Amino acid sequence: MFSATQAEALILSLVPLCEVDRDSELVPLEATVDRILAADVTSPLDFPHWDNSAMDGYAVRFEDVQSCSRDHPAILEIVEEIPAGHQPQKMVLTGQAARILTGSVMPQGADTIVIQEETEREAGQVLVFKPPSEATAFVRHRGAFCRSGAPLLAAGLRLRGPEIAVLAAAQWTQVKVFRRPRVAILSTGSRVSVAQPAPSPRSNCRL
Repeated sequence: MFSATQAEALILSLVPLCEVDRDSELVPLEATVDRILAADVTSPLDFPHWDNSAMDGYAVRFEDVQSCSRDHPAILEIVEEIPAGHQPQKMVLTGQAARILTGSVMPQGADTIVIQEETEREAGQVLVFKPPSEATAFVRHRGAFCRSGAPLLAAGLRLRGPEIAVLAAAQWTQVKVFRRPRVAILSTGSRVSVAQPAPSPRSNCRL
């Protein structure tokens, strides 16, 4: 009689390994939850797709604010507001700033973000009281996470929420995954044997 461990090893030895050509299928992205990726996925796009702001604040030229202070704020003209999902319409020139929200595209001419907590707005101007720590502060640059053509996800990965979000951002609408396993249970009899504990030896002692 086989032990459970031996029986498991015997069954697994008879199961053929999955092959990409034979055992994979293309499924819609929304059907990939808990599926196993069958092929490496590369990025067709740069991530981020463009230079964007990591904070709510103002897009400025670093040279305009690098020497400002609470007593001597930099005073900049606000030339436009850039909500998330909108393309900038103007270039930021010397002495100017653009109101910008997190994730918004950086306007041309600006290289740094001043967070709104370090500013005060007065009509069409913004007063900057503290300089950023460095040029390009709070700017996420195009391709900083992943460049177009670079590996994005590796084959063999189980697809869950974070991985599916990455695929969606990369605009993969169909994904190659391994087919679900087919499992069959064959009943070969109607008896179930249960091992009984060995009886304890009888004592010859009398009370």
